[in-house]
Amino acid sequence: MKQRSLHTQFGDLTLTEVDGAITALDWIWAEVQDTSELLDEGVRQLDEYACGTREVFDLPLRVAGSDFQRDVCAQMSAIRFGYTCTYGDIAKALGAPAQAVGGACGGNPIPIIIPCHRVMGAKGLTGFSGRGGVETKVALLRHEGAAGLLI
Repeated sequence: MKQRSLHTQFGDLTLTEVDGAITALDWIWAEVQDTSELLDEGVRQLDEYACGTREVFDLPLRVAGSDFQRDVCAQMSAIRFGYTCTYGDIAKALGAPAQAVGGACGGNPIPIIIPCHRVMGAKGLTGFSGRGGVETKVALLRHEGAAGLLI
């Protein structure tokens, strides 16, 4: 396992790489700063996102968990920059309960890159598992100029 951190306006972020794939993004500063081509590229892409010059990430990802967790992460990854959808939209696409989708969104191990912040409740803004909670979710959505932002 290798980790590398960067400072952003959304907080300190740390990428974790295992066996050639990004497996986590956390709101912490890693004690040890590793280097690898993948971590260098991941930090570069996150920095570009934070600066407003990147809308789509192109990194190898590995989501731990159940097939359902991976399916929900795949659905979230399909939400375009600047747009939102609801837990119900994802639930309908997967034929699953919205509450289960909400749990899987909250368990997203690679937030921002897998954009769980773009998923809303049926009545608007909901929580966020990243540091800063809903305030960070709002900051990410504003950064993206998200259509359908309901506060």
